[in-house]
Amino acid sequence: MAQSFSLGIQRIWHELSVMQAPGFYWVNFDRQTDANLLCQQIIAAQTEDSQLALICSGEQPDKLQVNTLSPAIKKFPLYALPEKKAALLYLADDLMRALKPKNRLLILFAPASVWQAFGDDELSVWVSNTARWLRQRQCTLIILSHGTGVNKLKGQLSTEHRTLNGLASMQWLQDRAKYLVNWWSTATDINANQLFTLHSSEQGWQVLDEGNTPAQITDLNDENMCLAERRILEGAPPLSANWQLFDSNAQLMQQGLLTKAATLIFSLFQNDEIDELAKQIHTLRRSQGGGLKIVLRDMSASLRYSDERLLLACGANLIVPFVAPLSRFLTMLEGIQGQRLTRHVPADISGLIAGLRPLQSKGYLPLEDFLKAVKSLMENTLLPNDGKGVMVALRPAPGLSARQSMTLCHQRRFGDIMTVAQNRLFLFLSTCRINDLDTALKFIFRLPINEAFSNRVVWHQDVDISAQIRLLTQDIAFSAPATKLQPSVAKIVNKVAEIQIERREPIPFTLLSHGREEQA
Repeated sequence: MAQSFSLGIQRIWHELSVMQAPGFYWVNFDRQTDANLLCQQIIAAQTEDSQLALICSGEQPDKLQVNTLSPAIKKFPLYALPEKKAALLYLADDLMRALKPKNRLLILFAPASVWQAFGDDELSVWVSNTARWLRQRQCTLIILSHGTGVNKLKGQLSTEHRTLNGLASMQWLQDRAKYLVNWWSTATDINANQLFTLHSSEQGWQVLDEGNTPAQITDLNDENMCLAERRILEGAPPLSANWQLFDSNAQLMQQGLLTKAATLIFSLFQNDEIDELAKQIHTLRRSQGGGLKIVLRDMSASLRYSDERLLLACGANLIVPFVAPLSRFLTMLEGIQGQRLTRHVPADISGLIAGLRPLQSKGYLPLEDFLKAVKSLMENTLLPNDGKGVMVALRPAPGLSARQSMTLCHQRRFGDIMTVAQNRLFLFLSTCRINDLDTALKFIFRLPINEAFSNRVVWHQDVDISAQIRLLTQDIAFSAPATKLQPSVAKIVNKVAEIQIERREPIPFTLLSHGREEQA
């Protein structure tokens, strides 16, 4: 019987939970914590006589808390790789020198950013060479990639169906995860394009059993009804007998709880109404299902990009901008008739609000706090890829220091933060689009930016922003004070400082005027 290894996900089809030997499998994750959990689960699912090896890129293997796994697993080797392209290119050679694997399951835990150094052709060649080496050694390799840049990696791997035995991805949905299997093959069969809903527990990832929930019988008699807050028609009477107008959004919501497929139109006049509207829309969507058509019309240009994403995540079908006239608004309503929302809406709205508004600070932050804030934003899976914001580095004009240039900067919007590093002023503008950058900078700075600064560098893609954050973090470590250095280095630094102080010690002199000497 051919040897195989278990993937460990519970309640999933047997054909999708087995990795053949030899074999090459790849699973991508939006979040590192999700990859961490599956890595532990894979190790715990192996039999006592299975041969394993865990290889981590960019961090130490003990951070995966492998000591909490099943005690039935025998001791297996752990390896750490530098987060560099060369380390991956020579992975097979290094394993042959250190391990000489045979009939072994190899787990490579690596951030998606490390693969960005590979071009499409380079990655294809690496995958092909690695698959050939695995067949020679009769080994199975599963790569768990996570974090920023994972979407680009999915596209690069989508053409490797002739080389990879399996490709899958996991996307976090706030209270559950979507597990998409592009293809997965064993020695006897292959499955493709399978989608599962997973949730995590103490035993790890398992398929969410949604079959026990009785199906609701949807009454479509109200499909042609249109319930709206009165002011959205700008003073016009109900357009037909199917229209009902209400004096407030709260009254509209109460009536909406009695419908299943009607169109509900809310109004927004002030920015402070958004959170309450989000809760009302979320309640309607979770209780009444996907048949409702929920629409929001902005009546006073109150919505920002992040607010729109929050309302859509809560279950809104359509958001009508302030600039759309009444005739255009009615045409947009016709376009959503007959639709049914299939997007998942998480049960916990507080998690949605916190996730879509992660930065509740503005203005200056110390460098370390600035880097932590931007890094947490880059790891937020609820925000769109390459749409989390823009980072700008500004070099002041000659005669102006970076700290002095901060007095020219006035950040009024939450999520817009700044810091000083490398004698440059770093700005991060949350949820700002690259095409809106010049407009945003005009509002932030009192003086024309071309006069106050001699140079600027802009990063707007998640991969580039994350790479710059890592470089700034390395600069902090390099410029750490002597007390944080290694003991031997700290002693040398202190000794040099003492010598310099001794050499520069002033010698006192007593000065007397010529007149006083003659009087004496």
